[in-house]
Amino acid sequence: MASFSFGSGNAAKLLRIPLYAAGRLGTAIVPRGTRWVFGCGAGVGDGALALQRLAAAEGHDTIWLTSTDRERRDAAALGIRTVPKHGLRGWWQTARAGVLVVTHGLGDVNRYANGGAFLVQLWHGIPLKRIGLDSPATTQVPDVPGSGVLRRIVAILYRGAAQRIRVLPAASHRSRGRLESAFGLGSDRVVVTGEPRVDVLSAGRPEERRATASALLADVIDGIPSGARTILYAPTWRDGAADPAVPSAAQWVEIIRALEATDSVLLVRSHPLGAGAYTPPLPSRRVRMLGSDVLPDVTPVLPAVEVLVTDYSSLAYDVGLLGMPVLYLAPDVEEYARTRGFYGGYGEVAGADAARSWDDLIAQLRGILDDERAYAERAARSARLSETMHAFRDGGNTRRVYDVMRARGVPAPEGAA
Repeated sequence: MASFSFGSGNAAKLLRIPLYAAGRLGTAIVPRGTRWVFGCGAGVGDGALALQRLAAAEGHDTIWLTSTDRERRDAAALGIRTVPKHGLRGWWQTARAGVLVVTHGLGDVNRYANGGAFLVQLWHGIPLKRIGLDSPATTQVPDVPGSGVLRRIVAILYRGAAQRIRVLPAASHRSRGRLESAFGLGSDRVVVTGEPRVDVLSAGRPEERRATASALLADVIDGIPSGARTILYAPTWRDGAADPAVPSAAQWVEIIRALEATDSVLLVRSHPLGAGAYTPPLPSRRVRMLGSDVLPDVTPVLPAVEVLVTDYSSLAYDVGLLGMPVLYLAPDVEEYARTRGFYGGYGEVAGADAARSWDDLIAQLRGILDDERAYAERAARSARLSETMHAFRDGGNTRRVYDVMRARGVPAPEGAA
């Protein structure tokens, strides 16, 4: 069952307009300092963590705003100071911050205290599906009298919030155009630096990345069969609708048979905002859950994965940095294109052979796992796609973002020469 939809979220925002107004008045009075405040809608990770690590190493005063005990524990394990983002303390830390860093939206920090800060929006993936102002889903509201007016109000609020962004990193010039359109921003604010969240896929030697990722994966999932190949399945959020790709009982039997035959493990990672019923009718060590409750940020374990299966996830662009084959399972591609839309055609990314059912997908999966040449061809195809979307692959994206921020007025840490 999905846990969130744009319609319900936007309705809640409209009801909170008085709180936004009061918060804006408060930030006009409270002076901002030099502290950097971080938040991430997916937990302690993503590009926000990469930038926090660099900022702290440079000597900046940083703090992370949390919304769950899990986030607080994860931050504490990394030695990061935290404050709950909701309530007076979260409001105060956000209102006093000189720099705010988010990855999803202004709700990553205290949503009522962001006016006047140097706002960095790192976003959380190269857009394949349309997002922001480019997607009709963004301004959805409940079907009530006056819903058309409400949608226009939501669009105005969204555009106004986006105008507060000072720096939005893009992976490439191609990606920059999508972000400019989605957020209604000019090229002066959307900068091609590469994305901090994928530095972990480029820094260091391949064998080092794989060893680190494998150790992390073993920490969060017990009992993966020794020597088994790892397949990551990452379906995309359907904005409150049911996921049409959930396997039937008969398909689960065939999936497990294929995993046994190829000595593989399927790691299922449902989108954090929705959960599909991806549990086999009988337990199997060959199918394991890797949701955000198990691992908030999946990117660091990608070097330990050998095949990605997805529908519309931006991971399809990222794993090409590792030369990882991608298989596509999109049973609802026409409906998704109609209701959400894509940047370009879906076939430009997935090719002409995207599977429409698990039966098709299983055949494709067995084909590349049983044939080294087929595997290599899929890997090369993935790498070519990545090359069109990632301008940098040197592990230096976070540093480039930091340098842009400093060039645009973010002060050096106190005491720096």
